[in-house]
Amino acid sequence: MPTDIQAVKTRPELARDLGVSHAGAIVVGTIIGSGIFLVPAEMMQAVGSAKLVYLAWLVGGLLSFFGALTYAELGAMKPQAGGEYVYVRDGYGPLAGFLYAWTWFLIAKPASIATITTGLVRILETFPVFAFFSNPVFRHPFFVSYGQLVAIAATVLISLLNYAGVKRAGEFQLIFTLLKVAIILGIVAIGFSYRGGSWSHFAGTYAAAKGGIAGFMAALVAALWAYDGWNDLNMVAGEIRQPERNIPIALIAGVAAVGALYMLVNAAVQFVLLADAIATSPRPASDAIGLVWGTLGASIVSAAMAISMLVTLNGTIMSGARIPFAVARDGYFFSVLAEVHPRFHTPSVAIGVQAAISIVLLLFGGSFRQFFSLAIFAEWLFYMIAASTVFIFRHRDPQSPRPYRVWGYPVVPGLFVLSSALLLYYTFTNNLRNSASGCLVILAGIPVFYVFARRRRKDDNRTP
Repeated sequence: MPTDIQAVKTRPELARDLGVSHAGAIVVGTIIGSGIFLVPAEMMQAVGSAKLVYLAWLVGGLLSFFGALTYAELGAMKPQAGGEYVYVRDGYGPLAGFLYAWTWFLIAKPASIATITTGLVRILETFPVFAFFSNPVFRHPFFVSYGQLVAIAATVLISLLNYAGVKRAGEFQLIFTLLKVAIILGIVAIGFSYRGGSWSHFAGTYAAAKGGIAGFMAALVAALWAYDGWNDLNMVAGEIRQPERNIPIALIAGVAAVGALYMLVNAAVQFVLLADAIATSPRPASDAIGLVWGTLGASIVSAAMAISMLVTLNGTIMSGARIPFAVARDGYFFSVLAEVHPRFHTPSVAIGVQAAISIVLLLFGGSFRQFFSLAIFAEWLFYMIAASTVFIFRHRDPQSPRPYRVWGYPVVPGLFVLSSALLLYYTFTNNLRNSASGCLVILAGIPVFYVFARRRRKDDNRTP
């Protein structure tokens, strides 16, 4: 009979099957969801002019780029599955690391998955053939619509894709990200081909805008939400080839590419629509392209949004499952979540449990906005905490190998931490109820941690 040590040595491990192109696709594909097609209206309502909208995009992109530079150093230094969990654990201790994993496992990732799939259904409903999605399948013992079933089906199918191998999921991410970028560039070209468009639109204003510092901060928050998702790459660091090289390249190039695409889309919308039209439209990009190509143009934008959200869903499911896997391998969570599939070399149980929690949210959790508000506070709290560990490691372990060093240290990571704190403040005050609920769930993880810590100590004491 093999000993426990032999069993540990022979247990299956995650496979480093993701190259730099897959890593870049995870960054670009996960960031670009539906936000770029929707938030121009919110931003114009906030600041009231194209120039200030662009300033918010530039500042948001720059702050996100600073975050990517910071995470590039952390990811190259600690290329392990779990990403931010590893940085928080090593920087602030096992309790802080567990609370991160607990929050991501119960709130952030399932709520993000539910948000994406619910948003996908909302987009598909704009096509007449899918108008029945809002109809009920049954009303008792609880209400379930066809749209909820579609959202659940999307969750299950993409989870199965990730279950069957990270390389398959990575190839899907790469192919559909390239398709997404091609469609976005096509939308930009269509917008600038509009004969009724004018560069004078960029000088227009929206008189009913909130304005002032509060307005600009609201626009900046919207921009930062649209840029959100670049951190997911670090969670799959344990499956990236040459992580010390490929993580920094993918993060830096990916965020820069997204910034360029966002500027182009926003410019195309501004070229076609007046400021008033942008501010009062629920879907500015669809309206802009609809003016050029009619219903066909609006359908192209809706298709682009649907593909974008499907690719974002894949990246979110891929990255999210690595967090409970990592904390379970450390002995601070249910050991079954640390299992690696012997054939596919994926955290199969963690993927399945993550899908199950997301499905529960989809059935009983509430609306799109509730999912979104629930996730955003927890996410930015831990972005701030994880990024701050770069200062701890620089001070505590100055001689540790650092294949990549963040440019502009300490200013660049410092600005990102401060911007995260600012966004966290605005998120908390604007969504007090959901933010407070998020805090309570985080704090509820403290006694859970000590239960697993006590069990871990007992297991260590039994080990000869």
